[in-house]
Amino acid sequence: MNTKIDIRKLSLDEIKNYFKEIGEASFRAKQVYEWLWKKSATSFEEMTNLSKKIRTHLEENFVIHSIQEDKIQKSIDGTIKSRFKLFDGHLIESVLIPVPTDNRFTACVSSQVGCSLTCKFCATGQMKRLRNLDAAEIYDQVVKVNQQSLEHFGKPLTNIVYMGMGEPLLAYKPVMESIFYLTAPEGLNMSPKRITVSTAGIAKMIKKLADDNSKINLALSLHAADDKKRNEIMPINEQNNLEILIEALDYFYQKTKNKITFEYIAFQRFNDSIEDAKNLVEICKRVPAKINIIEYNPIDGVEFQKSDAYRIDEFAQYLRKNKVAITVRKSRGKDIDAACGQLANKE
Repeated sequence: MNTKIDIRKLSLDEIKNYFKEIGEASFRAKQVYEWLWKKSATSFEEMTNLSKKIRTHLEENFVIHSIQEDKIQKSIDGTIKSRFKLFDGHLIESVLIPVPTDNRFTACVSSQVGCSLTCKFCATGQMKRLRNLDAAEIYDQVVKVNQQSLEHFGKPLTNIVYMGMGEPLLAYKPVMESIFYLTAPEGLNMSPKRITVSTAGIAKMIKKLADDNSKINLALSLHAADDKKRNEIMPINEQNNLEILIEALDYFYQKTKNKITFEYIAFQRFNDSIEDAKNLVEICKRVPAKINIIEYNPIDGVEFQKSDAYRIDEFAQYLRKNKVAITVRKSRGKDIDAACGQLANKE
């Protein structure tokens, strides 16, 4: 049985202690740490400023469980969906969403294998949550998708969204650790302002995010502006109703001064009426927010339909008239099941 630990589970201090124990200089730990988190090494052999003896010693005692490409799909609109295999055989998906006209290249990454929230409109929600990802497995997705962006578009990633498989705030520790490695000067040194964490609405964890002085952006998957409808499509709302969420979101805003983004999928004749728009305006009066209206992407076994274009337009116009910042987003990657709510490891 392989009992080697993934060296990326160790902190810098723990790596220093390891080198001290084997009689090597502590500065070697910084070299290893840089290879792991700044240079994204996937093997000890790559660590060429270490002696062969040290590399062999590391190889004998540790592993690097980097994720492996399992399947790549390319959409007609340029979107690239990747299925990755983890060291234990589990599969996850990530998406590269390129918008070259805006010079925007976004990685949508997963935080869990599956999901436990059972949102009725989401393919991932039909899967069981098997486990949380490690921080390194989230980090690896960003590295791999960035390589794709450079290879296909000649541009690095500009944005990262935690909107793939899973509920990020239920994988809080590895998600926040991954953000540290992505943003720290000793890591990839990305700006936290370019990172968005999306939640279905875990109020106590939204407050923890604020208390931890996080600099990232927060998006709430809202999708309905009254409790009755939200309970129907998102069971999490029964424990985290809109009043509780509004209070948590306002707390987050007061602490961080970061506007919230409300993600709002438009379902035909369910949440796309002017009455629904009025309810949404009332929420926006209480929480400084901008709205992304998203086209629904059908999934197998779900009866919801996407709203007609004219209904979305009327909905959007009402919001604009009431001074609500709004963007109507077209789905990307629908032909390869890479759009919002479609990630489910389909063959």
